Amino acid sequence: MLKIWNLNKARRLLLDPAIHEEFTRLKNLVEEKEKELKEKQDTISALSFTPQSKMGKMLMAKCRTLQEENEEIGNLASEGKMHELAMQLALQKSQNAELRSQFEGLHKHMEGLTNDVERSNEMALILQEKLEEKDQEIERLKNVAQQKSVIEEEKTDSAPIQKVRDEEMIDGETNN
Repeated sequence: MLKIWNLNKARRLLLDPAIHEEFTRLKNLVEEKEKELKEKQDTISALSFTPQSKMGKMLMAKCRTLQEENEEIGNLASEGKMHELAMQLALQKSQNAELRSQFEGLHKHMEGLTNDVERSNEMALILQEKLEEKDQEIERLKNVAQQKSVIEEEKTDSAPIQKVRDEEMIDGETNN
């Protein structure tokens, strides 16, 4: 019965808001002090750390293990990176070879076009010379035709004059 009475008394006390607030404050204070205590103990442990102490040996072993793991991970990463770089290099080489072959094909095509252009230029020069020769011949034939025309005109113009002269001669002979 005493236990029940103490239990009831404790419940009544906890139900009292002022006591409950004080109890919560003290509980938070205890937790805070425990944290401080833990930090102080860690600080003391850190200050008294030596590689030969029990804690030091454990930490050194853990550091070695972590270092080995880091090296393994680094090797794996570098192997992966090396493999990736090798793949990229192989890809670049194949693209390079393809571009080189395309360039050579274009170069050959350009040489062919250059030869075609040179032949075309030569043909154009030959045709231009022939055209100039024909133009000169046309000019010569025009001159010849013009001279014939002038001669014909002179003949037609001089024909009545000649006729008049011939008639004058005939008349002059009959008068004599």
